[in-house]
Amino acid sequence: MERVISHDFPLAFVHEGSVLGNGFCGLMLWGVERTLNITVGCAALWDHRGGMSWTAKQNLADIRAALERRDAEAIKAIFATDTERIAGQPARPSLIPVGRLEITLQEGCRLERCDMQLGDGLLRAVYSRNGVENACLLRLDMSDKGRFACQCNDLERFRVIPAFDLTKGALAAISFTAPTTVATTAGWTGFLQPMPADEPYALVVKHYYNQFSGLFARAADVTSLQARLDALNHGWFWDDLSAANQRWWDDYWRDVPQLLLDNERLEDLYYLGLFKFAGMTAPDGVAAGLQGPWIEDHALPPWSGDYHFNINVQMCYWPAYRANRLEHLRPLFDLVWSWRDQLRRNARHFVGIDDGYMLPHAVDDRCTCMGAFWTGTIDHACAAWIAQMMFDYVDYSGDRTFLRDVAFDFMRGTMRVFEAMLERRDDGQLVLPVSVSPEYRGADMNAWGANASFQLAAIHRLAMNLLTAADWLGEKPAPAWLEIREKLPPAALVGAEGRQEIGLWEGLVLEESHRHHSHLAALCPFDTIDADAPEWREIVARSRQRWIEKGMGRWSGWCMTWASMLNSRFNNGQMAELILEIWQRAFTNAGGGTLHDAAFTGFSLIASRPQIMQMDAAMGAVTAIQDMVLHNRQGVLHLLAGMPPRWRQLRCTDMPTPGGFRISVDYRKRGPLRITVKATRDAQLRLVTHLPGTFLARLDDAEQFSVSGLIEQPMRAGQELRISRD
Repeated sequence: MERVISHDFPLAFVHEGSVLGNGFCGLMLWGVERTLNITVGCAALWDHRGGMSWTAKQNLADIRAALERRDAEAIKAIFATDTERIAGQPARPSLIPVGRLEITLQEGCRLERCDMQLGDGLLRAVYSRNGVENACLLRLDMSDKGRFACQCNDLERFRVIPAFDLTKGALAAISFTAPTTVATTAGWTGFLQPMPADEPYALVVKHYYNQFSGLFARAADVTSLQARLDALNHGWFWDDLSAANQRWWDDYWRDVPQLLLDNERLEDLYYLGLFKFAGMTAPDGVAAGLQGPWIEDHALPPWSGDYHFNINVQMCYWPAYRANRLEHLRPLFDLVWSWRDQLRRNARHFVGIDDGYMLPHAVDDRCTCMGAFWTGTIDHACAAWIAQMMFDYVDYSGDRTFLRDVAFDFMRGTMRVFEAMLERRDDGQLVLPVSVSPEYRGADMNAWGANASFQLAAIHRLAMNLLTAADWLGEKPAPAWLEIREKLPPAALVGAEGRQEIGLWEGLVLEESHRHHSHLAALCPFDTIDADAPEWREIVARSRQRWIEKGMGRWSGWCMTWASMLNSRFNNGQMAELILEIWQRAFTNAGGGTLHDAAFTGFSLIASRPQIMQMDAAMGAVTAIQDMVLHNRQGVLHLLAGMPPRWRQLRCTDMPTPGGFRISVDYRKRGPLRITVKATRDAQLRLVTHLPGTFLARLDDAEQFSVSGLIEQPMRAGQELRISRD
């Protein structure tokens, strides 16, 4: 991997910086003129105070009664946080900023650009002095998670600045005390920051010759942490760290499908996105939240930097499947599974059952609910979406042990909550009487209805996966799963017969441009409706028409990439590509940081906070590009469905699919076509190429045969199907 991506200085804001991450610590390299900053963040540095304890007060019956009488005060009281308006206490848990190393170069130096070497995880802050270029180099240890090193010539001075000082009173307002200065006899300098109710942390550096060694550290208490700092001696050997970085990144890129696209911008988004994906989801790190480990040093992060399960966490992890990095999913699954006792308590309080799992939409790393936002808190599709991800992990990997020990139980427990929420109508059909469509109408008293299409799609996907999983495990399916497939509507259809379209919930069509395409979730990500089926073709077309008509005027960054994915499922590669190009221009900053709000006004009304960085959209862009090349739809692999017709070439190597296949394609518009399908286990291949004409196919060394349209072929583990056209 030789790819280098560069951004020109000035990079004047922390989230414009180039980044390194190891699944625990994150570094952001940014600066102006001759001041270079290395901001340090940590994905596990939680202030655990605050939040909402889930009790009997949060029960569905009382919530429904309050909603039906439109009692906003009652709803507010039910979902109030434990520390509501208590002086010196945060309303909810939050990740905490660490601090920065500020480097001032000598007079005459000027920062020019930052080069990101994706192949070995090196950042080069290139600067000029008297017409000659030099560079400050930055590396992060991928194994010893708190260590980093920087080589820098032409140094004038440096200082380590705690976030306590940079946040201008924000930490003091929630009862943080000032940090103590660290200056050890071995030459380490920095600060030690006590926390009100959690383990203290420290940031220290040692400067010698032209190198800084840096360390972020924690311990059980201040005394233990100070002792650890006092025991530090020499710094880190640069050559050893460089060699270790090279080995780590070689191992990472070796497994990742390589892409050659007829669009250099999208190709860069793919590789830069997967570089960041590694930095936020390393298998030996902690699960990634909204910002991964890249927490700003001057303020508390928006939305606490928490785990948002109504799309954001899922989007952050989507690339893992087709990037062939399934092990990166395990920290997330392990974290959710570690919460199962709390999830059972939530379900018991919410619907009165002992065998359910209920996951609210926003929590910290201990599954403390953030509270206040009632629609998110009762959005049970959050749990169903994680259940889908667990099932997909099994479908890609073939890991039946994980299915038996974790995923199947989580899926069943999640469905048990839905079963308790469902009711039966007079005609025998099932109905979800209290349901929400994520973020639609915010937390107003009319932000709910019966049979929200988003929830219905999540339930059907869960039921479908449970039936498949039961078959794989030799388990008897629960009658409720079969009844749901038969008697629960697949979507809330609104309109007269012949003019129906998919609504948000019963009686409500999309009224305005909205950032959460939740009513279309049956198409993506849950894939419970076949848009090409005769009974759905016109309904989907009308729903899509309204979606287009309402426009992008209230879209945020992450929903752009989701819209690109939807367009690949509409076989509309031109729009899939265009949306990603618009997204890159409107929702990324000078350093390639991916934004929640638009970077400037004029495109979206969500543009008032261009400083907010989130990682979901960056990972969504990777997934959207993967979708353009290859995605699964209704059990059929769709190859090149999202490729724009103007593209002259596309090459992809060994992209994984459900069922354990690996697919490579070498496409040239005016040349031969080569497709290779490798089976890693026994499975039935169902593949559509989205290219016209007839092809020749050969299974291993058997005789060639002609194929076109839907290609169906049983394959055994180790077999290879080669499809070609000259």
